Amino acid sequence: MDSKTDIFFNEIRTGNKKAVQQMLLEIPDLIKAQDQRGSTPLVLCTYYNHIDMVDVLLDNGADINAKDASGNTALMGVCFKGFTKIAEKLISSGADVNTRNNMGATCLIYAVTFNNLDIAKLLLDNGADISIKDSKGNSALDHAKIQGSPTMIDLLEG
Repeated sequence: MDSKTDIFFNEIRTGNKKAVQQMLLEIPDLIKAQDQRGSTPLVLCTYYNHIDMVDVLLDNGADINAKDASGNTALMGVCFKGFTKIAEKLISSGADVNTRNNMGATCLIYAVTFNNLDIAKLLLDNGADISIKDSKGNSALDHAKIQGSPTMIDLLEG
């Protein structure tokens, strides 16, 4: 990775929206770059909860369903981090709620595993498939039972 790309990803990590906008004007292809861990600009921005930067990246052509090296999308990241506002923004912008990562996990499985009830409700309201199983054969409901979360079990059985 060259120094411009390193600087770009550092600006994303620190939430410097103006610098990110300027760099994208100068080097539009940065929107397609990946950092050392395979994260895309959008995945990284959402991981750090920079909601104000999401639109900048999407407006500059970020692939909302792009995956990092583990197969996680930006929406998957916010589902385990618990960033409901960003989840709402990504879903309203067209993020796939049923995509699977390299381990077969979905956004709903992440929301359930990390006990993010509001995000689980949001996903279900937007078409999340509760029947999808991960690579170990566990569905979101199975994960709710493993976690011992009666509220989540009720939501999924509802």
